[in-house]
Amino acid sequence: MFRKLLIANRGEIACRIAATAARLGIRTVAVYSDVDKNAKHVSFCDEAFAIGGAAASESYLSIPSIIRAARESGAEAVHPGYGFLAENAEFAEACIAAGLVFVGPSAAAVRAMGDKSTAKSVMTKAGVPVLPGYHGENQEPAFLRSQADAIGYPVMLKPRAGGGGKGMRVVNETSQFDDLLAACRREAKNSFGDDSILIEKYLRQPRHIEVQVFGDTHGNCVYLFERDCSVQRRHQKIIEESPAPGLTESQRRSIGETAVAAALAVSYTGAGTIEFLVDQDVSFYFLEMNTRLQVEHPVTEMVTGQDLVEWQLFVAAGAPLPLSQGQLRFRGHAIEARIYAEKPNAGFLPSIGTLDVFKTPEAIHFAVPASPERAAVRLDAGVRAGDTITPHYDPLLAKLVVWGKDRTEALTRLRDALDQFVALGLETNLPFLRRLSGLPDFGTANLDTGLIARNEKFLLASPGVIQFPFVVMATAALVKGEELNRTVDDHDRYSPWATTSGWRLNSSYTRRISWSDGNQTVDVALTYAATLTSAAQYHLEADGESIDFEILEHDGANLVVLAGNRRITGRVYRRNDTYDLSADGEHTTLSLIDPLAYNLLAEEAETQLTAPMPGRIVAVLVQPGQTVAKGTPLIVMEAMKMEHTIVALSDGQVDQVFVNVADQVSEGAQLLHFTPHKPH
Repeated sequence: MFRKLLIANRGEIACRIAATAARLGIRTVAVYSDVDKNAKHVSFCDEAFAIGGAAASESYLSIPSIIRAARESGAEAVHPGYGFLAENAEFAEACIAAGLVFVGPSAAAVRAMGDKSTAKSVMTKAGVPVLPGYHGENQEPAFLRSQADAIGYPVMLKPRAGGGGKGMRVVNETSQFDDLLAACRREAKNSFGDDSILIEKYLRQPRHIEVQVFGDTHGNCVYLFERDCSVQRRHQKIIEESPAPGLTESQRRSIGETAVAAALAVSYTGAGTIEFLVDQDVSFYFLEMNTRLQVEHPVTEMVTGQDLVEWQLFVAAGAPLPLSQGQLRFRGHAIEARIYAEKPNAGFLPSIGTLDVFKTPEAIHFAVPASPERAAVRLDAGVRAGDTITPHYDPLLAKLVVWGKDRTEALTRLRDALDQFVALGLETNLPFLRRLSGLPDFGTANLDTGLIARNEKFLLASPGVIQFPFVVMATAALVKGEELNRTVDDHDRYSPWATTSGWRLNSSYTRRISWSDGNQTVDVALTYAATLTSAAQYHLEADGESIDFEILEHDGANLVVLAGNRRITGRVYRRNDTYDLSADGEHTTLSLIDPLAYNLLAEEAETQLTAPMPGRIVAVLVQPGQTVAKGTPLIVMEAMKMEHTIVALSDGQVDQVFVNVADQVSEGAQLLHFTPHKPH
């Protein structure tokens, strides 16, 4: 076994690999970019080496820099994790040439399966079923359109060199083809350096089921069962679970054995995943092979009890697989939810900023539990409170994995764990995941890749009316916080100057405040008690409701309020004027606002279209003076290898355009000035 391992990655996967290496007595070497010098993965490893600038191309994608760090550190092996160079055949070859062991498959296997067209050909020859499509070399737009017409719509456009759902476009009719082809190619070029694409028949409501395979250098290959990854947004997975609900043992064995046949067709070694699209009749078709460890590997570890990183290291060191197919078993059910810094209601755009609060449920970290009954919640997190999420890398914060003796128990644990999770300072998908976990279709395992799109009205709906108990809780937290943080001299506890109760001689004090959830505002009249002896008593009026309330307990984030005859027990996290509130399984975030400033911002938003995040301008689609209709694409931005199109919010005229193609812009930068056409 190796004495020292360099981990050519960052974030939670680098921490995950380091945890297993430490358990095996292997010293670890981290690499980091300029903006990652204080990142969590750096502190997780025994040594760390700087490898370049913030841009991935200058650091985590720089093969010479990583090879140099490996040589200087004395590492004997390199683990690529997932993403970045994990599926780069040139990197695998560079490691071997430098005398390093590459913890992964051979460069030949990476190359064969990394190009989707080549992979389809290999699978067809191996007898693995594939979807109808075009996987050839001719990339002329007119020819590609003719192929799509022949296959029949809808079709899927996919980057040949891609993965992770990036660049994929669904074309429903021939009139859409040219525009979507251009967008697919542009994103493919930005993400993978290759704008060639392939076309496949698009199944409207398939399941996405993948099989974990493992091969060694002794000719052995097994499957560690399957994962259902059907719950996706923007063609990217967000919930994964194992085993796949609804499969019979015969179907499970059939898809598993087909996956092994696919892996053997390229003499595969190490951890890999064969991905299938499964139709409503459980017919399955090869989608692609990921020649690396998957983001969702913990769900397989939770149900099998096997440490897949440990398997990777042993296989890379030349050892045979630890278990044969007949020795492998799974028990119970595991579900993984990906916690992202992103904005679900803005097309799942990444969210940039500082993670001020990061409170997680009680869990084991980066470990495979010996007894999942006793350690049923696992968290793989690559960030800590105080970390900054930049536009340079994937915005994945953590992976929450739960286990249950069956799917019902696992789902209950998932909901409980999500309720306990708090991340403040930037927007995350936690509220979205909480809604998703309570979705009837998800609860009954009515799964397919269209589940999120089919339920967008519920999952992405603007919040309803702000619940009155949350207004009470936020107001109680506000006044309690002011009391605890007062700076006046309070040596004389009877002095009226030492209290924040709004004391008035022979009268009460009524204070006007407003709360907003970003969509609506509630104006509150808060009346403090008239006497010092009842300083803890308050009267609140809002939206036609009124109530007396008293703060019974306030311990850190925990708050207990007696409102009328109702006892409200909840949790409040405060960040400046923002309050994250949780009670009775419901969550909301409220902010104190200045109504005048709020109205001004709303007016400016109509005319000054700004960048929703830092990024690069990849297309300017309009000119000054141009009249456009509501919904017309105006500007296309790219950040974190994803595209976002800025559209007209109403009919109107473009007055000025302030950016050009290839410009780098910061979040909030004005892109153009737009004059809406007001109805007469």
